[in-house]
Amino acid sequence: MADRDFDNEERGIESATIGVFRSAKVVKGGKNFAFEALVAAGDKQGSIGIGYGKAKEVPNAVEKATKDARRRMVRVSLAGATIPHEVTGKFGASTIRLVPARPGTGIKAGRYVRPVLELVGIRDILTKAYGSTNKKNLSKAALSALQSLRSKETINAQRGTSL
Repeated sequence: MADRDFDNEERGIESATIGVFRSAKVVKGGKNFAFEALVAAGDKQGSIGIGYGKAKEVPNAVEKATKDARRRMVRVSLAGATIPHEVTGKFGASTIRLVPARPGTGIKAGRYVRPVLELVGIRDILTKAYGSTNKKNLSKAALSALQSLRSKETINAQRGTSL
């Protein structure tokens, strides 16, 4: 499951470790191992970021990834506890569809998409993943789907119409 830590000094930003990966570099004397971490950070009020860090030890990699996630935070348009409309996001070979749900439904999502949706502040949503289920690509596809959300007010302003 995702690993969460609550950080008070940074205006209530929470982070969740989506995955930790081990990579090896083969050298003359054997293999040098390094760890990579993928972390999502959000304030549960419409801001989300995904960061990636690499280091010789796991805690250092997670710390670097958390800093990267906070640096890359973006605002997302929400409609209460769900999203304003159905949306599809793609990253690499992964595609994810996010569908708004009625209150009380909960987050129906896989283990790599769930932390992203929880940390942005969504409580009711349905998801479906297509194609590759790679941890990195799936979480980044969820982020791209969230970034393409538009509220009614934004759409009307772009079209120059009124409600």
